[in-house]
Amino acid sequence: MRKFLIAVALTALAGIVGVHAQTYPSRQITLVVPFPPGGSTDVAARIMAERMRVPLGQPVIIENVGGAGGSIAVGRVARAAPDGYTFDIGQWDTHVGSIIYKLDYDLQKDFEPIGLVSNNPQLMVAKKNLPADNLKDLVAWMKANPGKINFVNQNAAANVTGVIFEKLTGQKVQFIPYRGAGPAMTDLVSGQVDLLVVQGAVALPQIRGGKIKALANLSPQRSASMPDIPTADETGVKGLYMSGWFGFWAPKGTPKDIIAKLNAAMVEALADPAVKARFTELGLDVAAREQQTPEWLRAFHKAEIDRWRPIIEAANVKPE
Repeated sequence: MRKFLIAVALTALAGIVGVHAQTYPSRQITLVVPFPPGGSTDVAARIMAERMRVPLGQPVIIENVGGAGGSIAVGRVARAAPDGYTFDIGQWDTHVGSIIYKLDYDLQKDFEPIGLVSNNPQLMVAKKNLPADNLKDLVAWMKANPGKINFVNQNAAANVTGVIFEKLTGQKVQFIPYRGAGPAMTDLVSGQVDLLVVQGAVALPQIRGGKIKALANLSPQRSASMPDIPTADETGVKGLYMSGWFGFWAPKGTPKDIIAKLNAAMVEALADPAVKARFTELGLDVAAREQQTPEWLRAFHKAEIDRWRPIIEAANVKPE
């Protein structure tokens, strides 16, 4: 009798989950952005939220939760109800680089991947009057002028990139901590700092306006959204790479049917020519269709953590 009652209860529970998935979504959905309004993450999230509203049939609202390199926002999603009404837009800093913090959640075990949204080229950019137009010239100038280059350290990605640059070139930079790319870009434009590593989405307006210059795209290949900017391999420092991407994650335990609906809405949005054009303007490359699945993002995320954890630990990167 006890086994029968348990079986009935499980069947009823499965039915409830199934009905919930069929009626989902019945109210607005929250997309958590782990940074303040106005940055590239926020802009990309708003583009996706507006376009995903159509296939989902419900508004997708943005909630900006800043602090601790995005780890506060990601923790908020980890603790949210796994009902499909809360998910986040994550990136290298929040879902890989944040291992520098003492997290009360597991980046791999406490989330359900929805899909990769974009690949975001990271650029090394310099103040306009720096006497070097590429990495080869930069290294030569640094050799002739030791100790005179400063390097903005506004997040884990920038810190790790600076350490890798030092190891590959044998040159030293002076790290200057900043609380974000916005203030750092302001000081780069004014010439108060020398080098900055940021997503193309942040740097392109200033590059196109002639206010700063791009030294290299820190990707293995040139970007479709900025094909005129050469890679580090092409400009004199082979192997100087830094990952950049956006992906969607939901809390662990979110039903597969709901993940499938969120993924389908994401895929439809990314296939929209208007969204693709807007992403290109921002310096973001829409993820290839095969990269947009939950399974691909799960494998990719694990590979990123496995690749970068020893590098981050060796670099002894600490929270600022």
